[in-house]
Amino acid sequence: MNEKMTRNIGIMAHIDAGKTTTTERILYYTGENHRIGEVDNGEATMDFMEQEQDRGITIASAATTCYWKEHQINIIDTPGHVDFTAEVERSLRVLDGAVMVVCAVGGVEPQTETVWRQADTYHVPRIAFVNKMDRLGANFEEAVNELKVKLGANPVPLFIPVGAESDFKGIINLLTKKYYVYSVEDQGMTYTEEDIPEEMAEEVESWYEKLIDSVSSFSDEITELYFDGQPISEALIKKTLKEATIARQALPIFVGSSLKDIGVQALLDGVIDYLPSPSEVPPILGIHQKTEKKVEVAYSKEKPPLALIFKIQVDREAGPMSFIRVYNGTIRKGTALMNISKKKRERVNRILRMHADRPEELSELEAGDIGVIIGFKEGRTGDTVGSEGAQILLEEMHFPIPVISVAIEPNSLSDGDKLRAALSILAQEDPTFTYRDDEETGQLVISGMGELHLDVLVTRLTKEMNIKARIGNPQVTYRESVTQESKGSEKFSKVIAGKENTAGISLTVRPLPSGSGNRYTCSAKVRGMDQQYYDAVKQGITNAFKGGIQFGYETVDLEVEVTDIVYNELTATPFAFEACAAMCFDKVAQSSNPVLMEPVMKVTVVVPTQYVGEAISSITSRGGLVHSIESRTSSEHIHAQAPLSQLFGYSTALRSATQGRGTFSMEFDHYEQKVR
Repeated sequence: MNEKMTRNIGIMAHIDAGKTTTTERILYYTGENHRIGEVDNGEATMDFMEQEQDRGITIASAATTCYWKEHQINIIDTPGHVDFTAEVERSLRVLDGAVMVVCAVGGVEPQTETVWRQADTYHVPRIAFVNKMDRLGANFEEAVNELKVKLGANPVPLFIPVGAESDFKGIINLLTKKYYVYSVEDQGMTYTEEDIPEEMAEEVESWYEKLIDSVSSFSDEITELYFDGQPISEALIKKTLKEATIARQALPIFVGSSLKDIGVQALLDGVIDYLPSPSEVPPILGIHQKTEKKVEVAYSKEKPPLALIFKIQVDREAGPMSFIRVYNGTIRKGTALMNISKKKRERVNRILRMHADRPEELSELEAGDIGVIIGFKEGRTGDTVGSEGAQILLEEMHFPIPVISVAIEPNSLSDGDKLRAALSILAQEDPTFTYRDDEETGQLVISGMGELHLDVLVTRLTKEMNIKARIGNPQVTYRESVTQESKGSEKFSKVIAGKENTAGISLTVRPLPSGSGNRYTCSAKVRGMDQQYYDAVKQGITNAFKGGIQFGYETVDLEVEVTDIVYNELTATPFAFEACAAMCFDKVAQSSNPVLMEPVMKVTVVVPTQYVGEAISSITSRGGLVHSIESRTSSEHIHAQAPLSQLFGYSTALRSATQGRGTFSMEFDHYEQKVR
């Protein structure tokens, strides 16, 4: 297929804005599905996991392919809940464009801002769909204004609604000045183009003027035509707006109601008209493995194959399914590829194209395609695969750190091995989920992004994988740091197997500003000392970072500078330097006034206006700080920060304080010294 005819898009939004419902309509109108699956009755195609159907939310991003007006559209439906941010992050990394779904009632909500920031990070062009125009309180102008004010976007409405709430009848195309009326009999599959209602003629003209005004700022030709009173062709407007959208300077706005089957075909036309094909996207950056220099990876079918694994899903029969985006070349079935991140060769046994959970066998994937490869044993999310001869590492993905942990114990010894095998599958699928053995208690501890995240994973263990296990109460993942600078030195001397091993190290430990991470520098230079000893010192200290100072938690925000090394070429060994470095770090860090750091979360509480007082006191009583309160038409958004340890069970407390009408979302913000 011609690459100009392909679109790789994602559908993203705040929870409950209607992403999955919109995707279901797209699959129905493109002929991919023969009937519409609804989220409300647990039959949505893209929410095929049992848990997604039970909870009515999207947990894993699902991929599917459909065809519209001879174009192939690869769609990824992403989760809206803040605990599954990593799913959105890894999907956006490989997409060429995104559809931002915004609720006409709720407008721009906290998670909308998060996914918008993520899309900015990966330079993804977007169009927006103002959904739910049929709901009580729907306000198109207000929603468009919020996109401008809160997200700093440049919204350009191309359609406007006719009526709102229960009177919502259809949409008007501002470019053709036609009124689209959708048929109720065939669920909106057909629609008629009618003349604009007379009473709306002035309003349409006013919106059209705004549209031309917006587009003319990107094109001198349109400005001249406008001032000369000449007609401006629809093709010129579309071409100009597409260029502005790809440059992320404009946000074309569509409107409708997915549930009432209005406006989805217009949105599909918008995907084709304004979002880029793989060959129209600016090149992405990669690192050449031989020269270690940054290189631009531009779309090409002729170059050697290069692809990125953006998701792993483990299938009981097929094994790990690696979802990949191909950037260059062609990947064929039965060939071998190099996993450039892991430096391992892997075989491509089968190639599939997914339609949610229904696979279709393919013989090859070309540049610009999204598909699934079966046969990779070592592949993980974020790995680059390609040809051995031209090794370019695509930029790695960064995932937030897990902040909440629970202990998990198998019911019987025979379940122990099954539990570990299942946990390794979950960790392979989800980069924000980790598990480890706690050396002090001997327990198996699992960590994730929030209570819902762990709840979903534990339910998968017990229901999908049939593992019987007991779960402890949630625990906070603390960190350790230091508050003052200290210096010190250490000598190491030991006779092992008749050979003397010696090393000597002096170093300085100093605190860094919050959020800096750990830093290692070595200013000591010893003549004649081999590089392997420097590496051993670095290894000893970076391993010690993980082991903590007092309590065994990982360290954050500190710098270690090695200032002097005592080296004897007859008795020096890498083992001695590694051990000496770890001992020296422990000794100096102990004298640097070590402290325990706890995760502080960014919390957004949404409550009806009459419950603001109760909501604020529910946060402050848990050690939280309220930063700002934002008023909406029917609700208040309270932005605050609070320590995670105080937020367990907060959703229940908030519900009882607001008669079940308050909701909240939280995400990790920073580590702060714990007050004892």
